[in-house]
Amino acid sequence: MPPLAHPLDYLSVDDYLAGERESEQRYEYVEGNVYARAGASTNHNCIAGNLYALIWNHQRGKSCFPMTSDMLVKTTAKRFRYPDLMVVCDDDPSQDTYVRESPILIVEVLSGSTHRQDKTEKRAEYLALPSLLEYVLIEQDIAEVVVQRRSEAWRSTYYYPGSTVTLESIGLTVPVEAIYERVDNADMRVFWAVGDEAS
Repeated sequence: MPPLAHPLDYLSVDDYLAGERESEQRYEYVEGNVYARAGASTNHNCIAGNLYALIWNHQRGKSCFPMTSDMLVKTTAKRFRYPDLMVVCDDDPSQDTYVRESPILIVEVLSGSTHRQDKTEKRAEYLALPSLLEYVLIEQDIAEVVVQRRSEAWRSTYYYPGSTVTLESIGLTVPVEAIYERVDNADMRVFWAVGDEAS
């Protein structure tokens, strides 16, 4: 997800959720503090959009479907996050149409400023969700996709150009290249190096 800005003043959960319905800016909520989300790069949007489209087409007519980064996920009673992409199902228990509580798949597109949080604090929150089956981390500056699965005790499996990624939670297998379609690879030396080796 995009980098976070400085926290604003303390807010209650109810006030935070009410504010999110009216605000043009999106904020994450952590223990009474709110953090503004900054904008995302073209590469970030292409990656998230590509995967959303692939999942949406695969899940047509099924009970689970993808949601974009404008949908909140409640990770604890006092923490609300905006994943770049998540898959939720019709039986999600949330009574709030702006919040989901039981995603089966969460995806974060990484940048230099989000690596640490996405791999530590947010990862811990996501993996603690009983519903979650897979957590996916996608680099935007190099072509690398990391999938962590509950079925594998959250061990990291790495995917590079020339290989396919299987999202077991929804039964979808896609080439790494499809996730990076239209991504500007002028500075992605690893993309070409790994891609050449794979071919």
